[in-house]
Amino acid sequence: MVKNPKYIGNAKIHYCDIGDYLSREEKLEKIKKFGSVLNPLMELTSITPNEDGDWINKRSKVFETFIPIGDKKNPEEKTVFVPFYSRGVASARDVWVYNFSKPELERNISSMIDFYNENVCIFENAKKENPSAKPNQYIRLTSSRISWNRGLKNDYEKLKHHLYRPETLRIAMYRPFVKEHYYFDKNFNDMVYQIPRLFPTPQSKNLVICVPGIGSNKDFSTIIVDVIPDIQLQFNGQCFPLYWYEKREDNGQKTLFDSDENEYIRRDGISDFILERCRQEFGYKTTKEDIFYYVYGLFHSKQYRSKFEADLKKTLPRIPLVKDFWTFSKVGKKLADLHLNYEELPPPDGLIIEGADTNKFVVDKMRFPAKGERNTIIYNSYITIKNIPNECYSYCVNGKSPIEWLMERYQNSTDEKSKIVNDPNKWSIEHNNPKYIFKLLLSSITLSLRTLEYVKQLPDIGNELI
Repeated sequence: MVKNPKYIGNAKIHYCDIGDYLSREEKLEKIKKFGSVLNPLMELTSITPNEDGDWINKRSKVFETFIPIGDKKNPEEKTVFVPFYSRGVASARDVWVYNFSKPELERNISSMIDFYNENVCIFENAKKENPSAKPNQYIRLTSSRISWNRGLKNDYEKLKHHLYRPETLRIAMYRPFVKEHYYFDKNFNDMVYQIPRLFPTPQSKNLVICVPGIGSNKDFSTIIVDVIPDIQLQFNGQCFPLYWYEKREDNGQKTLFDSDENEYIRRDGISDFILERCRQEFGYKTTKEDIFYYVYGLFHSKQYRSKFEADLKKTLPRIPLVKDFWTFSKVGKKLADLHLNYEELPPPDGLIIEGADTNKFVVDKMRFPAKGERNTIIYNSYITIKNIPNECYSYCVNGKSPIEWLMERYQNSTDEKSKIVNDPNKWSIEHNNPKYIFKLLLSSITLSLRTLEYVKQLPDIGNELI
């Protein structure tokens, strides 16, 4: 990447914008029609990069003046969040550590651990007979029994045994509005980053705002969760918490409000700097929760997303303070409540549901009747949902609407290598709620419509920056 225009010498680079959101075939067809770069219809523009190396879709100078959301490289930097934000968990073996069925997950992971320990025992015995024995001579790579990665292979070479730890079973948000059971053990997850500080125990309460990591090719979006987030909940997602937890040391100082029974001390994820700044601007009653919800409201602003689209793809978000702070905060709180309680939403008025009286709610794969016909969903061979408002699909998280995420994820799947089955109907059965997936699909329609309604209540940020 050219960081300085002087390095391009005497060369000139010309650019033709053929339009956004085109398919590969549409792009090739447009180029074919031009025939030659000499065709005047190409409307070539001479371009040079800026100091950030941007050739097109250049970042905004105004954006750089906003407050950084966080900065781990410079902990003393004045930021909105303290430097304990985190990427989502990255397992590198999703098939093994995620499942809609808790018993299935327990069987899968305990079986893998048993097979891993068998490998260690074989190598251990080989080392006793021949101290120069090499680990690769004895390791069994059977993909139907185990998923190896560098960390697990290192443990194997060190003859380290592992135990199945049922206390690490959690609920995680695998994809937007799609929860699964999850085995949260760092020995069997490639990277857990700072998530153990955000959700150290199953009882640890927290709220986390998740945004895409740097380099996403999808439109900016955000989602709030109160469970462990997967790294691809958003593209290489970064997660900014309301709280983080510090493990209590035996000789650590305790506050008046810390319980002796509590192993962790809860700390604020919002910085003291931004609290003081907001109290100066918006009143001494401003709290860190108000600021947290302000950020969530701001991230839903269409104006913020469109005006700083290039910046939000290339850097972490920066936060302006606007005069209408309280409206953003209040709408942000409404959006957060909506997105956290999405499972409990009633279906919207106006839907036509055929076959719901059959009591057959098992799902194999939901589908649309035809491409582009999204006002109808064939739930299964008995149930069809019609008259779905097209505007539902306008609300997207990580590139898809909640409806499309549910249709994609809530289907039977069998992993080719491990033969592991992930059946979403098991979640319904194990939660004694046979209509769970069906109701969730209907709730996702309400979720989308209400989100769009709340977003309309957000004011323009305009030039009202503080």
